[in-house]
Amino acid sequence: MKITADALLFDNDGTLVSSMESVVRCWTRWAEEYGVTEEFARVELHGRPAADIIGDLLPAERVAEARRRIDELEVEDVPGGVRLLPGTLDLLAGLPRERWAVVTSAGRALAEARLAEAGIRPGLLITADDITRGKPDPEPFLLAAGKLGADPARCVVFEDAPAGLAAARAAGMRTVALTTTTSREELDADVVVADLSAVSARAVDGGVEIVAGE
Repeated sequence: MKITADALLFDNDGTLVSSMESVVRCWTRWAEEYGVTEEFARVELHGRPAADIIGDLLPAERVAEARRRIDELEVEDVPGGVRLLPGTLDLLAGLPRERWAVVTSAGRALAEARLAEAGIRPGLLITADDITRGKPDPEPFLLAAGKLGADPARCVVFEDAPAGLAAARAAGMRTVALTTTTSREELDADVVVADLSAVSARAVDGGVEIVAGE
């Protein structure tokens, strides 16, 4: 795929960085603390806001407190628990700051901690704390496009999770899927690549030209 886009929107975990070992470690401990280990094993975890995951497991009146606890566990686990994925820094270094954003299902404190640990400093960061409906709803990506002044139809989303890709499609955006956490057969996208090392980008008049492919 070779197109000119107004803006590029990146998921964080599984796209720019990997913290999956930390995620599994922290959520497993959380599930043990709340006595929902068996139920937790059946819940879709990746790419969804923590509040939505917790809402599948606990009564509504316990969600806020339980969300604070998982946030606490994950932020504490950030040092040494985040690694850059291939191609991330090279790709971001070539992008105009006003032409890209990170759109994550994590809360702001956790997202900022993970990005700082990896040395990534986006001009715009959209987190679960900025929205009312998380992925697979299109709200997070539409909010990012609006803040960047970009036409959603001229945005390209980079995602590794089916929930994120569904959100991007619902927003009317083009999609690049990464096989960093999910098999190729489970990813519905305009193009599928192994990681961001298979993507190049350069600033052009009117936006960013990207080439994505194996």
